[in-house]
Amino acid sequence: MASPQTEETGVCYKGSAGPPISNILDRNIDALISRRAQEERSLSLQQKAANAITAFVGSMTFIYIHAVLFGLWILINVGWLPILPAWDPSLVVLAMAASVEAIFISTFVLISQNRMAAEDDKRADLSLQIALLNEHETTKLVTMVSAIAEKLEADPQVATEEIEEMQKSVSPEAVLEEIERQNSD
Repeated sequence: MASPQTEETGVCYKGSAGPPISNILDRNIDALISRRAQEERSLSLQQKAANAITAFVGSMTFIYIHAVLFGLWILINVGWLPILPAWDPSLVVLAMAASVEAIFISTFVLISQNRMAAEDDKRADLSLQIALLNEHETTKLVTMVSAIAEKLEADPQVATEEIEEMQKSVSPEAVLEEIERQNSD
């Protein structure tokens, strides 16, 4: 999606309201929207059906329909609304129908939750990779800036120990092991 921008600032304006956003942010938003649309298109028919059913079951429309249907069923079968002859005076059929419906609804919800959990795992992996890349690049930048400051004989106004600590690469495995160690204590 192309956005109007000013030559001087490289800032995009999405509509007239709100502050401007940068070209990079605009590109990232467009990439995320495109990716989500692509993932939605790639869902199987069963996944699309499960999502649609789950969305409907999680709506107030579903609640209203059930309140009316179950209310009428009960009122007719206990004799308080004699518009039809009672077909389930003990309400056993209603209980059975509701139980079977609950089994199917919970299955559809679990299918949707499993897909959403897989999407969350992918997003977490991406976030971790970006964080690791950012940490690696920051470490390299600290090393470069430190070398420049040393060459220029500039006082970095940071303790040498701190600079040395910032220049060390952090092993993701070591971090995970430390987290697990501290959680087990």
